[in-house]
Amino acid sequence: MITIAQLTRLPRKFGRYYDRQFLPLLERTGLSMREIHVLLFLANHPCQDTARDVTELRGLAKSQVSQAVEVLTSRGLLARRADGEDRRVVHLMITEEGAPLAREAQAVQAACGQRLLAGLDKEEQAVFLNLLERVLRETEELEKERLS
Repeated sequence: MITIAQLTRLPRKFGRYYDRQFLPLLERTGLSMREIHVLLFLANHPCQDTARDVTELRGLAKSQVSQAVEVLTSRGLLARRADGEDRRVVHLMITEEGAPLAREAQAVQAACGQRLLAGLDKEEQAVFLNLLERVLRETEELEKERLS
């Protein structure tokens, strides 16, 4: 029987492993993990390209996203573009200069996912991912209930 302690330990343990895998990239580029999170979010979700999207969907604080966007923009890795219909909305785009770094970060991210599932055969992986998706949906429902 799975315990609450096991459920809460998994994200922390995997999070520490995941962050460590990015250390060579962070050291080489001088970026922080928060900046890599923002870059990865934009690379992985091209239709969700505002700081607000990053804040809401990635769960980072508004101030953290703002700081990360400033750093990434000042280094030429991101560009801002005003929305054509609503000037208050600013879209974020990975620049040509930032694209190789985004791809490299995505490769690290993919390797982490592959490593996590390496002990499972293809069928077990499919079952696990299906169940995980269902649990995540249920978690979202619990959060909505809490907020209402």
